[in-house]
Amino acid sequence: MSAVTEPVRESADSLRALTPRQIVEELDRYIVGQAQAKRAVAIAMRNRWRRRQLPESMRADVAPKNILMIGSTGVGKTEIARRLARIGNAPFVKVEATKYTEVGYYGRDVESMVRELLDNSIGIVRERERRTVEEEARKQTTKRLLDLLIPRTTDSIAFAAGPGPDSGSDSESEPPSRERTRARMEAMLLAGELDQREVELSIEQKSSPVMVGGIGIEQMDFDMQGMLEKIMPKSTTKRRMPVSDARKVIFEQECERLLDNEKINSLAIELAENMGIIFVDEIDKVIASDSRGADVSRQGVQRDLLPIVEGTTVQTRQGYIRTDHILFVAAGAFHKNSPGDLMPELQGRFPIRVELDDLTEDDFARILTEPENSLVRQYQALLQADGLELEFTPDAIRELARFAWQVNQSSQNIGARRLYTILERVLEAYSFDAPDMPPGRVQIDARAVSERLAEITEDQDLSRFIL
Repeated sequence: MSAVTEPVRESADSLRALTPRQIVEELDRYIVGQAQAKRAVAIAMRNRWRRRQLPESMRADVAPKNILMIGSTGVGKTEIARRLARIGNAPFVKVEATKYTEVGYYGRDVESMVRELLDNSIGIVRERERRTVEEEARKQTTKRLLDLLIPRTTDSIAFAAGPGPDSGSDSESEPPSRERTRARMEAMLLAGELDQREVELSIEQKSSPVMVGGIGIEQMDFDMQGMLEKIMPKSTTKRRMPVSDARKVIFEQECERLLDNEKINSLAIELAENMGIIFVDEIDKVIASDSRGADVSRQGVQRDLLPIVEGTTVQTRQGYIRTDHILFVAAGAFHKNSPGDLMPELQGRFPIRVELDDLTEDDFARILTEPENSLVRQYQALLQADGLELEFTPDAIRELARFAWQVNQSSQNIGARRLYTILERVLEAYSFDAPDMPPGRVQIDARAVSERLAEITEDQDLSRFIL
């Protein structure tokens, strides 16, 4: 049982060292403002570790406190949830509630979000398990490469070994032993001296997923794809390639051979059940409006979401997974409605509500410079690849922030995403001409920003299309 709980313990241990205050500080490295939302998610993550410390009899009854984020687009709702999952090294999936209202779906496939979460969890566990077998896989890779390089016949052995320090007139009459040859070849192989020699390698071709009625078998609840792969004959092809390329292919094959898929699936299910996070965006779009049409489907989506959020068992190809302790974070702008318009039962499953603030001009200035990989640093690094050293003056940052805030107020408010379009417009000429310019420093000041954007922002109709 201890082996099964190892991934959960590892994720919980990564949170043990982080108090809610430290989690907020970690989020502050990437996200500006929204202190209330950061506090709420930090408490929710800390509660996950606290639950793991409870007795088994009580642990099952402690349900996660799901969170409902209310705020305009581009204020950081998705980024907070995504960064939170990375901090806790937890499975995370983001889904759009609106995709379950499409014609032909009408909420019938809401369980797919749980399957996507499990797929993400399998990737995390597989990477962890892979690290434990890499050393053995490297040894097996070397052995297989030596088998390919040294044929079984004595003549071929001498030919593959090539002239060496012991070669001479007596080498043909008394060839070296196979063990000595392998040892010499292994030293050459590890030193990279044989990387350009070609070998013939058998590569197994995986069959492509079968489609039934427009649905891929890999998306079905049961593993029919795996069943067919066992029944159908495996197709292999022989390819000649350098040793350097063959080493990579063989290493991947050996890693796959050493991994225990059943163990990985079992570990991944438990990790997803106890540490998984599902972010449901655009939850306000499944609220019925005054008009007729898709309202029936929207109400149906809410009814289908309810058992997933409150706790149910979902069948997947890897096994059954319970959603009782998965943390759900829902988000929506709620411009034309309010959270109170959701089904009362669904409202009750999101006890923590957090309102995110609209971004101010000061927030835009901080977003440009404060995060660890801020937009300004990204553009500086991109143009540095062409030898152009980009420098933004403080007044240029303020001017960029002012333009972004102004355009958001006068047209559609898209939050921090406006900065992307503003910066692209300002730096368009440098991005295009940088490869042809001599290496040097380019300074962007407030005047340069104003010249590039003033004409566009003054023309309201034009700004809608360009900014």
